[in-house]
Amino acid sequence: MMNHNAFGNAGHGRKLSVDDINDEDSTRSTFATFQAREEEIERKKMEVKEKVEMRLGQAEQETRRLAEIWEELEVLSDPYRKEVALIRKKIDLADREVKSLGQSFQRKEKEYKEALDGFNEKSKEKAQLMTTLTELMSESESLRMKKLEELSKNINSALR
Repeated sequence: MMNHNAFGNAGHGRKLSVDDINDEDSTRSTFATFQAREEEIERKKMEVKEKVEMRLGQAEQETRRLAEIWEELEVLSDPYRKEVALIRKKIDLADREVKSLGQSFQRKEKEYKEALDGFNEKSKEKAQLMTTLTELMSESESLRMKKLEELSKNINSALR
């Protein structure tokens, strides 16, 4: 701490007065308060520093743990990566074949429909022709029968 002469005018030979002593006490009190605050700040700073160090340690542990989990995940995917790639290639090949076969199917289905339409049209035409033929044959038979009857009457009348 400071001595009494530090605050007085020691060089002028003057003695310390009550005001000087009060000022010295006030200065000591202010200094003590300032020092207490500095100590409190330093103590809180150390607490925060300890908490930060603890959190950094936890973060490092968590980082290591996550890195280990990541490595395990990488190892897990490796055995299947080749198989998955092979199956995807097979799927792509099958997809191309399905598209090609689908196009072929559509062409042949179109051809089938055209052939079916042609078949149905010709079948209808044939049915109409058969109906016409049947009618013509029926008329022909009728006409021949009439002609035969007439001839038969003519023969019968000529013989009488």
